[in-house]
Amino acid sequence: MKNITAVIMVLLSLVVARAFAQDSSETAKIQYLIASVEALEGAKFIRNGSEHDARTASDHLRLKFKAAGKKVKTAEEFITFCASKSSITGEPYWMRFADGTTVKSEVFFRNKLKTSAAARARGQEAGQKVP
Repeated sequence: MKNITAVIMVLLSLVVARAFAQDSSETAKIQYLIASVEALEGAKFIRNGSEHDARTASDHLRLKFKAAGKKVKTAEEFITFCASKSSITGEPYWMRFADGTTVKSEVFFRNKLKTSAAARARGQEAGQKVP
């Protein structure tokens, strides 16, 4: 009986450790997405018809992520629930880059997530750790 209890405890701890690792990995991806906005020079984040600089935009996204709490567990959910549209008006967010190109923020974030995943895969193949 003690052996069965010990095995169950080990399995439960592995499940919890795996869940925590997943949460940490997803949080790192979300932080990467927010930082990618903050690093944009000359870009404007358009929210409800008003333009905001990169710092203000990243602060707003951090606030929305924090307010979402347990509702947002993955980077995909962050994009859907926090970074794509206004939760008040439903209007999509837009990004206007320094060269004048304008895209929906959802497209920007999904592309960033996709290129990040590809970089992680290349890094893992080379034995490097990539966020």
